[in-house]
Amino acid sequence: MATTCPPRSRTPSLRRARNAVYATRCGGDVMRARPPEGDFRFIALDVETACRDAASICQIGLACVWPDNRIDTFSTLVNPCTDFDAFNIRLHGIGPVHVATAPRFDQVLEVLLPLLSCHHLVQHSNFDKQAVNAASRTYGRDAPDFRWSDSVKIARRAWPELRGNGGHGLGNLKKVLNLDFRHHDAGEDARAAAQVVLHAEARLGLPFDALIKPAR
Repeated sequence: MATTCPPRSRTPSLRRARNAVYATRCGGDVMRARPPEGDFRFIALDVETACRDAASICQIGLACVWPDNRIDTFSTLVNPCTDFDAFNIRLHGIGPVHVATAPRFDQVLEVLLPLLSCHHLVQHSNFDKQAVNAASRTYGRDAPDFRWSDSVKIARRAWPELRGNGGHGLGNLKKVLNLDFRHHDAGEDARAAAQVVLHAEARLGLPFDALIKPAR
């Protein structure tokens, strides 16, 4: 059954307050796909959002890296229980029709929490952590106590020559590292972030645990 989301608010702060009130009325199907299971070296996480409000997560992607560096990718749509901005729809191609029967963020988090809580997470920039924390607060939850690292910082350490020369965003790293992925799909971007870390390990000759320590 399609979910019913409340009318649009004019400001992000009012939108978040409205979401907190109406979130429980906006419920979709329970997640049908199940996330990977295992003891992974790390998990890269990426989100897409419906609008400029960081809490408006409409897709979550995971890239789970096995000890032999194989990557299992998982993604799920999320009903953000808010309206979509046209800019965001153009960016990732996800709109209201795609999330009409998708689970809410709190429903997705319940499924993912056991996996994410026991692994180190990688995000490409700090936005994904901010979005997860903001969405959690929308549903009256504390920010999850996840362990996060930033693959942008890892990339800057591995390829300092890219600073001022295209930068360390996924778009430029795609060209530099010859990565094959569809940008602004959460599962694809998560896989790309994981691959950036694997390339950095090879380039610097350092394991993941050393890469995530602050550079001296």
